[in-house]
Amino acid sequence: MENIKIFTQLISSELHLQEHAVENTLKLLDEGCTIPFISRYRKERTGGLDEVQITSTSNRLSQLQEIAKRKETIVKTITEQQKMTPDLQKRIDSCWDSTVLEDIYLPYKPKRRTRAQVAREQGLEPLATILLMQREPDPKRAAQRFVVAGGSPANVEDALKGAQNIIAEQVSEDERSRNLVRSVFRREAFIESKVVKAKKDSDEAQKYSDYFDWEEPLKRCSSHRLLAMRRGENEGILRISLTIDDEEAVQRLQRNYVHGNGPCQRLVAEAVEDGYKRLLLPSIETEFARISKERADEEAIKVFSENLRQLLLSAPLGQKRVMGIDPGFRTGCKVVCLDAQGNLLHHEAIFPHPPINHRMQATIHLQEMLKKYQVEAIAIGNGTASRETKEFVAEVLTESAPAVYVVSEDGASVYSASKVARDEFPDEDVTVRGAVSIGRRLMDPLAELVKIDPKSIGVGQYQHDVDQTQLKQSLDQTVESCVNMVGVNLNTASQHLLTYVSGLGPTLAQNIVDYRKENGAFTSRTQLKKVPRLGPSAYQQCAGFLRIPAAKNPLDNSAVHPESYAVVEQMAKDCHCTVSDLINKKELREQIDIHRYVTAEVGLPTLTDIMKELEKPGRDPREQIEEFEFDSSVQTVEDLHEGMELPGIVTNITNFGAFVDVGVHQDGLVHVSQLADRYVSDPTQVVHLHQHVRVRVIGVDLRRNRISLSMKGIK
Repeated sequence: MENIKIFTQLISSELHLQEHAVENTLKLLDEGCTIPFISRYRKERTGGLDEVQITSTSNRLSQLQEIAKRKETIVKTITEQQKMTPDLQKRIDSCWDSTVLEDIYLPYKPKRRTRAQVAREQGLEPLATILLMQREPDPKRAAQRFVVAGGSPANVEDALKGAQNIIAEQVSEDERSRNLVRSVFRREAFIESKVVKAKKDSDEAQKYSDYFDWEEPLKRCSSHRLLAMRRGENEGILRISLTIDDEEAVQRLQRNYVHGNGPCQRLVAEAVEDGYKRLLLPSIETEFARISKERADEEAIKVFSENLRQLLLSAPLGQKRVMGIDPGFRTGCKVVCLDAQGNLLHHEAIFPHPPINHRMQATIHLQEMLKKYQVEAIAIGNGTASRETKEFVAEVLTESAPAVYVVSEDGASVYSASKVARDEFPDEDVTVRGAVSIGRRLMDPLAELVKIDPKSIGVGQYQHDVDQTQLKQSLDQTVESCVNMVGVNLNTASQHLLTYVSGLGPTLAQNIVDYRKENGAFTSRTQLKKVPRLGPSAYQQCAGFLRIPAAKNPLDNSAVHPESYAVVEQMAKDCHCTVSDLINKKELREQIDIHRYVTAEVGLPTLTDIMKELEKPGRDPREQIEEFEFDSSVQTVEDLHEGMELPGIVTNITNFGAFVDVGVHQDGLVHVSQLADRYVSDPTQVVHLHQHVRVRVIGVDLRRNRISLSMKGIK
């Protein structure tokens, strides 16, 4: 990989990481190793860099590679113009900041025919130089020499104006000028939002009413406010602008170009002001609009990715016989019964609620299904009629009945209409597929949610307004991280889940499923080598993340990588026991001195991980699932009053706070200032998705259907 030494030094300095760790990480990435594999199984080479550090390294590498490509284009363009000099080449070679690089390139960048270009074609560049030197006592007399009879420029005024256009462009393209204006924007820029008068009274404009006449320092504008304003702008409701003190900026620029008083100085001052207003200001304003949007995107994507991580790592119920219910009023409740592997056994609709009110019939059918399919748990979607359905089910159940859980159904409708769902259930309609998804989410949220486009799960802010390429990359990395952190059962995982396993992808995932169908369940990891197109490299990347619960070798159901099996077998041999004995008997593991097994390839980090894994092989890092009950006295927003304390479930987290479902069909907001009795900068440090919390009602706006909540002072 070209430039690896430069990239290593830059990334090491920027991310404050050891150079040897960065260099080895870059080499591993270049070899095709995945981030989960590097962070889990190559700690000796990376110095123990975690997944976040490796991801940051990988992302910065991509940025630097893009800059390297851009530099090639710039060098080629300038060279073709025959304007390349040794000093210019040196500046380009040493530059790894995209903004600085574009500033260097700007004077040479091919552009449409500008006023300055026209003036140069008229031979006015020498006149511009005379004006800039500011030594000519009579610029009009100097300009007379450039007037062309019957041509252009036709008179002295045109000649001087042309020269000023050249100066204006030079000012706008000068690095010092650009950096001066940038520094003003960085310190003093305001973002202003005004409503488009013609749209002010429209219904769609009301959600942006806070921004009809808004102004604040750009550096203090939070990501959610900026994205809200930009969305309003895109919808034609708001006009957004960035402003600074233009007069002060012009004066500072003029001090760099105007020296003394006189006719030349006045012409140069006019040219500087023109260059600022016509060229430089719009350029820097656009640049800062882009930068501020990129930063807002970055923050929003970070929040979205963290929410997605929490959602994917939600507590699983495990392999139980589950009844899934997609609740509804007019269309009834769609009920499905699943076996312990999530296979659909039965489905039907019941109508316990108005307007149909077949409550007795629904009760009988529900009891029959519970008995016939030996249901061990019930999952009810949290959408329309969720509370009413849970209350109905509670009436039907006996004391020894299965536990009831309310499950988020965000994205279930998207899944039910997707190709994945059609492939799984070609003969069922979307309502059945949606109920199956709800049931399976209770059993294993991760395995089910990976089938849905993360943007459709509804756990972010302004996810459709941010850079979609960056969003997809970040969310894909999050899904991959979660899947490999938990591990995947090789014999039950769907093709979609296997796709996210380190080193696989869609084709190899499908090949594994096909091999499983033809040859039966895998009995060992080594069988993976028989899967078509799954070569040594893919095997190395994926094997440690795939589990085989009933394998002959117990290590095949652990996170111990096959390349380390020999080490564990040697430990067992030295203890005069089997590998199974090592796993099952703590006293045997306590006899092991891992320092004895350190080699050039296997260091203490790997050996430490192996010992942890032997203690709890294949352990699931996710929490245990908990049941939850809303306050039975609260059914609608009208039932709420200030001071009331209620149980709730966190449904979404943003930079400005957390949304909590208290059971009234409208989530309430716990503003970031109300999350704790201390200052909170990051809500994810206080709450997590689907967390059960207690909140206090501090405000109810019935007109706008808004609920304000607080967690301050609540134990």
